Amino acid sequence: MTGHARLGNGQPLPPAVGEAAGDLETAFRTLVRSPLRGGLLRHLQERPGTVVDVDALMAAFGCLRVDVENCLAELVRFGVAARRTGSPDGYTAARPALAPLERLLAEFLRRPAAAGEDVSPAVQRFKEMIGRDEKMLLVFEWIRTAAKSDISVLVLGPTGSGKELVARMIHELSRRGRETFQAINCAALPDTLFESEIFGYEKGAFTGAHDRKPGRLELADRGTLFLDEIGDLSLLAQAKLLRVLEDRSFERLGGQRSVAVDFRLISATNRPLDQFVLDERFREDLFYRVNAFAIRLPSLRERPADIPVLANRFLARHCLAAGLPADARAFSPSAMTHLQMYPWPGNIRELESTVSRAALSAPGRLIEPAHVEFLHPRGAAGLAPESPRLLPTLADIERAHIGRVLDAVSWNKKEAARILDISRGTLYRKILDYDLAPPVAPASRPAPRSIR
Repeated sequence: MTGHARLGNGQPLPPAVGEAAGDLETAFRTLVRSPLRGGLLRHLQERPGTVVDVDALMAAFGCLRVDVENCLAELVRFGVAARRTGSPDGYTAARPALAPLERLLAEFLRRPAAAGEDVSPAVQRFKEMIGRDEKMLLVFEWIRTAAKSDISVLVLGPTGSGKELVARMIHELSRRGRETFQAINCAALPDTLFESEIFGYEKGAFTGAHDRKPGRLELADRGTLFLDEIGDLSLLAQAKLLRVLEDRSFERLGGQRSVAVDFRLISATNRPLDQFVLDERFREDLFYRVNAFAIRLPSLRERPADIPVLANRFLARHCLAAGLPADARAFSPSAMTHLQMYPWPGNIRELESTVSRAALSAPGRLIEPAHVEFLHPRGAAGLAPESPRLLPTLADIERAHIGRVLDAVSWNKKEAARILDISRGTLYRKILDYDLAPPVAPASRPAPRSIR
């Protein structure tokens, strides 16, 4: 088949996969060579007649909207997918018009899906945390990037946002994925236990040391060491950790022989380490060591549109775990509004536990606001999630105040500048920046009114 090959619907093969490839088989193999295009094609073809919206595909594949839409457009042009308009628009599987293409598609679907990141349990768990907000998809891209090398990673985020899950994902997607993952909570590790826990000890090193015990560093050899809440380490512990990071060797407690280790370090904290450095509570040299690549997890308050998506997802999983159909419980509209009004200081972890309690409390299928019990009741008293739509920016407040003053003095700029305590030049600049203008050009200028 030449570069003029056409599909059964009369459309020519896409230039990228048709004319350049030379024949239909090569063109199809080029199409599905992309893991995302191949995955999307398999996803749609395994659900014939089902219209899937882009948001659902973004969450399922952990990819940004632009990437998903571009790949879907190529599938549509090739004739193996179709776009359906609706609310919202979506995509569905299409039957190829050409018999050879239908044969190639059938062979592709019979082949097992290529093993990749989808086999990782941590990836599957993380995808449950992805909703409609693309902030988490960007985090996913950072995770994929970090997993390609052994660079030290610092995961930043509030309590309950999934920092350890991110660390496990990086480990499982990296070349060290088959080796051990050692996690240590530094906040629960006093100085008296730090050395024995991290470095291990020899027999007879202290009273009660009846046998040699390998430390977490030794257990993490060829694998990954995860230090959770690294900001809680004492300065003494920080100095010992820095020595290991520089030398890649250590001595067990009570030992005299250096032990070489090859490990990848991932750290996490909800503390402002940069401020700790300024306050001399965290070593600057260690900060640069652990912060070679930073990943920041957004709080649930930063993505309020995801709350209904995640709540329904957690509810369905709870029902399945209890041996019930996935739709055995459902939130009423008022209950969902109740969830969205809460600030979620515990983030994803708190949302998941709250949904489980609500599912157990509801006597029937419908979950009402009375069945939703929050861990911080004060936070539920009418507080809405922080979002740009609900809380004005500083610029919005300044623009509104300057406009109010100008209106109060009938746009007497000299008087407005005096009240605002700024120069007239600054006032003119702000009027231009904020695109302010008097509502009606006044015929006469009355006396200024007082500002209260």
